[in-house]
Amino acid sequence: MNAIEIHDLCKDYGDFQLDHVNLALPEGCVMGFIGENGAGKSTTINLILDLIHADSGEVLLYGEPNTSAFPALKEDIGVVFDESCFPETLNLRDVNSIMKSAFKKWSSETFFGYTKRFHLPEKKKVKEYSRGMKMKLSIAVALSHEARLLILDEATSGLDPVVRDELLDLFFEFVQDEHHAIFISSHITSDLEKICDYVTFLHHGRVVISEEKDTLCERLGLLKCTPEQLRELDQDAVWGVRESAFGAEALVERKKVPTGLLIEQATLDDIIVFLSKGEK
Repeated sequence: MNAIEIHDLCKDYGDFQLDHVNLALPEGCVMGFIGENGAGKSTTINLILDLIHADSGEVLLYGEPNTSAFPALKEDIGVVFDESCFPETLNLRDVNSIMKSAFKKWSSETFFGYTKRFHLPEKKKVKEYSRGMKMKLSIAVALSHEARLLILDEATSGLDPVVRDELLDLFFEFVQDEHHAIFISSHITSDLEKICDYVTFLHHGRVVISEEKDTLCERLGLLKCTPEQLRELDQDAVWGVRESAFGAEALVERKKVPTGLLIEQATLDDIIVFLSKGEK
């Protein structure tokens, strides 16, 4: 079963349109949701969570339309935004009491297990927490009511590498359960390369790529060549180009490029840059 399915999702704000977005996240997998600022990632997440209403299209969560099923599904979904949503006067015991009232499946034992694992001080107020500590608190809450799906919007941005690595290990543990899934938006593509099974790239409100990460990285490569060599290529093989006084670089489909040309491994950063800024 798919944890998330999106079919032809549209939202028009006048100066920005989310245009027929389609994607599917199977259970047991992690999907990285990438794209430049303003591409529509947060809009898509808000639509998934039924925080805003779509103009057309459909979002299914575990096979059920999110608009009708979300109240019942809130137990199954853990959400972490890029900013802490907890009042800054609360401490851990206050957070536990509030969440116990909000979720039927809330486990105080699980929550304090995570806060201990994360070394979060029990008596300090949230306002005294660092950004990393606030993010760990949000993740501890998301994981303490038996959620099956985690939706993370820039949850690792602004954190130091040690904290990010710790959280990535935790996410990896979470999806060892084949019924769990993670949908994560992030600008830190090196993190996504470590944990993602699928990648969806959104550009100006449209999905450009949505497929398995390993397949994508095997299919595309970075070609360095002369402008003359570039012009001789089958243009269907070329996804994006950057030319300079020193030569040309192109994001290409490996199988469509003649043998003998040097093609390097393309990273997710390369793919984003070439598809966002490179000229076709």
